[in-house]
Amino acid sequence: MAAAGDQGVQPAAGGPDSYRSPLASRYASPEMCFLFSDRYKFRTWRQLWLWLAEAEQTLGLPITDEQIQEMKSNLDNIDFKMAAEEEKRLRHDVMAHVHTFGHCCPKAAGIIHLGATSCYVGDNTDLIILRNAFDLLLPKLARVISRLADFAKERANLPTLGFTHFQPAQLTTVGKRCCLWIQDLCMDLQNLERVRDDLRFRGVKGTTGTQASFLQLFEGDDQKVEQLDKMVTEKAGFKRAFIITGQTYTRKVDIEVLSVLASLGASVHKICTDIRLLANLKELEEPFEKQQIGSSAMPYKRNPMRSERCCSLARHLMTLVMDPLQTASVQWFERTLDDSANRRICLAEAFLTADTILNTLQNVSEGLVVYPKVIERHIRQELPFMATENIIMAMVKAGGSRQDCHEKIRVLSQQAAAVVKQEGGDNDLIERVQADSYFGPIHSQLDRLLDPASFTGRAPQQIWPFEEERRHLQKQYMQELRDTAELCL
Repeated sequence: MAAAGDQGVQPAAGGPDSYRSPLASRYASPEMCFLFSDRYKFRTWRQLWLWLAEAEQTLGLPITDEQIQEMKSNLDNIDFKMAAEEEKRLRHDVMAHVHTFGHCCPKAAGIIHLGATSCYVGDNTDLIILRNAFDLLLPKLARVISRLADFAKERANLPTLGFTHFQPAQLTTVGKRCCLWIQDLCMDLQNLERVRDDLRFRGVKGTTGTQASFLQLFEGDDQKVEQLDKMVTEKAGFKRAFIITGQTYTRKVDIEVLSVLASLGASVHKICTDIRLLANLKELEEPFEKQQIGSSAMPYKRNPMRSERCCSLARHLMTLVMDPLQTASVQWFERTLDDSANRRICLAEAFLTADTILNTLQNVSEGLVVYPKVIERHIRQELPFMATENIIMAMVKAGGSRQDCHEKIRVLSQQAAAVVKQEGGDNDLIERVQADSYFGPIHSQLDRLLDPASFTGRAPQQIWPFEEERRHLQKQYMQELRDTAELCL
């Protein structure tokens, strides 16, 4: 085997001897990977050059129909090998693709990129990709919310121990707890929609954002320059463009984008942490395939590996927001190029990561398994202590003294707690109450006083407003759910 540093044999790029991002090769969906692919990016560059040429022709520049048709016919005819060779020679990616496009469009070569700067294709393409990436994520998030709403509805009345500080607290229901997750995800959905809808096109702004080159092309006609900007913006499917830019659109946009994705990551991390804790309690499990192996050494194990994957990737997603925060803070004047390499990584990774955790969470939410008998056993272990106040109130109504009853129940509770903590036994407080003649007046009421459903408050009723939210999501995203895989085509 060749020693480290030996240049005699070079591994093939992308093969088993070369690093590949796990996000693209292992986790993210094909449609999200395609959005951030070279083919999609460079095809969009060509589309932007075509839109620019069409608009310039409409506004009177000497561009022929033949040139326009030649560009249209070659949008997908990308010679990636030639482009790579041109970039190696020119050390400039945009000009490499100008030349490559011009090679297959010889009649249009002279008008490709007319008046534009590199950021015309670079930044505008990024904005198109960000918009379309949100369009892929939003239906997936809506689907997860819908699946969890189904789960919450089905288990709206199933009592379970609530926990504060991961210590047993007042009862809630399995469905109500799920609505805590749904509420966070609904907030994320609103945030993603807001940022997606707030995206503005960079438009046609020139080298430092002054539109000087286009003003020169149109011989000082301000109105035509404004029309050009508006026409290309509309062709790209944006309602608005930035009025003010430097060479780039403000990098605060990237902060907004990654902030809402990081917030989504926090929500998913919390949800999947809850699922992992409940799996440890054996109250709830994520889907587990018949042939799935939980541990190579311990055959009995059923690890919550999907939830663990979501937590793992969500942590990565949450940290990525630091990149655009720092990038925006150090952009000098009209722009510096220290944003470029960083943005190539963090923007793509954020969306591929968000895509992965939503795909995984959907799988989890569609196959959650609940174990009511285990939940009931845990309730029985804790409910007697929680019911002591109800027992005291019932005794007072039967003519007893609150203070005497409090002391009696305190002593019996301490004895029962000692059995649980020191002997590892079951909570036998109710048996002690039943055996004590003092509590004779309420012995017949104990089953009612200990009914778990009487301890859950309005938890079942609090679930139903989410039905309305779910119906809204299904109506809004029904078509998107069908067409997700076609968004990039």
